[in-house]
Amino acid sequence: MMATTLIHPTAVIHPDAQVHPSVQIGAYAVIGDNVKIGQNTIIGAHAVIEGPTEIGARNKIFPGAAIGLEPQDLKYDGAPSWVRIGDDNRIREYVTINRATGPGAATVIGNNNLLMAYVHVAHNCRVGDGVVIANNVALAGHVHIESKATIGGVLGIHQFVHIGRLAMVGGMSRIDRDVPPYMLVEGNPSRVRSLNLVGLKRAGMTSEQLGQLKKAFRTIYRSGHTFNESLELLDLLPDSEELQHLRRFLRLSQMSGRRGLIPGRRLKHDE
Repeated sequence: MMATTLIHPTAVIHPDAQVHPSVQIGAYAVIGDNVKIGQNTIIGAHAVIEGPTEIGARNKIFPGAAIGLEPQDLKYDGAPSWVRIGDDNRIREYVTINRATGPGAATVIGNNNLLMAYVHVAHNCRVGDGVVIANNVALAGHVHIESKATIGGVLGIHQFVHIGRLAMVGGMSRIDRDVPPYMLVEGNPSRVRSLNLVGLKRAGMTSEQLGQLKKAFRTIYRSGHTFNESLELLDLLPDSEELQHLRRFLRLSQMSGRRGLIPGRRLKHDE
């Protein structure tokens, strides 16, 4: 049973929706069929949540958000697909999160993320944990943002782009290729400008870890070597989990179906 004292009398809730008794739902919100909402989540006024959608615990969804609606994809044929949202997220005013294209596929938002006002998350996107996405950012389909990345405001991210862990993307940038982990990217056209030192320090990286990533940055973007030469030189650096992840990301970005890497000032690719 739902605790009706926490639900505004003007809210419309489908009888088959699974809403935890501790959930608060504001005025004129609409909760559709095949929606599951976890404990202590707050749904603001005029929010619309359609299914199939699963939302975890302690999320705060602000007024006007629209979650779980059909993807804006001409290939979508009505097959059942999902939005899955974890715990402790803040989803601000008028954010839109669309279901995936493809039967059984999901658009996924992890835990502890902040999506500011007017963010759009398109079909089949994946957002990790601890990600901050500022106002008026649009994610095209199949974008993957790794954990603890920060995305500045008023920008678009091209479909199939991957943004690495603890990366920082400056506001009003054009993001049409992959953003490597730990880097600061900015501009139109975008370029890797430096390590995301402020973000790395805030994440608690040690001086040793920062020193290794500084060496990796200089190897890739300041040495004048080709991409493949830089990867070979990275293999010679003292190993760490951060360098393993960076090398893996760089290599995967060259695979078929990926967008390739946003360049840096002196990064050269092999002919």
